[in-house]
Amino acid sequence: MKLSVVVPTLNGRGRLAACLDALAAAAPDAEVIVVNGPSADGTTGMVRERGDVDVLVEISDRTVGVARNAGLAVATGEAVAFVDYDNRVESGWREAVAAGLDDAPVVTGPVTPVPPTGGDATEDDGGPAAVGTPSEPERRRIAGREVAYFEGGNVAFRRTVLRELDGFDEYLRVGSARDAAHRLARMDRAVAWRDGLAVEKRLLNPTAADGGRTAGEWGWKYRSLAYRLSKSYGVRPTVLARTGSHALRDAVGAAVDVARGESTPSRWVATGRDVLLGLAGGSSDGLVARRRSDPPARNPNGVSTRADRAVAKYDRRGDEATEERD
Repeated sequence: MKLSVVVPTLNGRGRLAACLDALAAAAPDAEVIVVNGPSADGTTGMVRERGDVDVLVEISDRTVGVARNAGLAVATGEAVAFVDYDNRVESGWREAVAAGLDDAPVVTGPVTPVPPTGGDATEDDGGPAAVGTPSEPERRRIAGREVAYFEGGNVAFRRTVLRELDGFDEYLRVGSARDAAHRLARMDRAVAWRDGLAVEKRLLNPTAADGGRTAGEWGWKYRSLAYRLSKSYGVRPTVLARTGSHALRDAVGAAVDVARGESTPSRWVATGRDVLLGLAGGSSDGLVARRRSDPPARNPNGVSTRADRAVAKYDRRGDEATEERD
């Protein structure tokens, strides 16, 4: 089975190089596609100098869902894997992909976070013992269906399933992989787990730049949650309960931070406002998307909806390298 590997990246030159080195060692037969957001760290030059990248796609969007779809649009493999630029696949990863896809249309595996050791975290080549490695995918039962979540930066699909999904929903700045997990559950498509499909994720120092992927966007966290639940399930008591429980838990946690002096009351109020606005906007947009999209794919913003993601493409496949610019 021919495998294409899509690697989205944004201002992560050092980590991307380590990711590509690991892929070259573990999956030398794979078609490797790097999708570069508007990076300003010399990523383009570094990738073009390598001989182990088959296609480099340049995009102007910073959203990872757009990057994954841009890579999917040029992939030619019967199987397509997605690996984040700050992940390093381990030995046996390629064999685990093949074995997992023999049993299920989607396969994922453990992502081991490795804390930084100090210095320049973006060029980290080592780290202490990894912690927090999961032993199986996270599962939730929603509206009578079991949803198996997968790590968007370490997952492989049969191409036929990605065609049914129409890729990732580009409305979402965060949570597009979890949205895809809900849609897979509606399609009754199983997600397999293989311990051998393992990657290490090199964590950044708290002060290091992370290519725009910050975790503190409360508004988008809740906009994404409300959007994907209302789009997939409509207005249901279980959906309202789930979003409410998330919001209550975070509100209590933020209040505790205020009590400890780690935050301020004004910041707590501002966070609450962002959460409420995110919930309202996401729910409204999700219901509109539900009306616009056909079940079970539920993806009005997928691969097939646009052809202008790439602003440039460097393709080494075939007899001669080609360059295309929009």
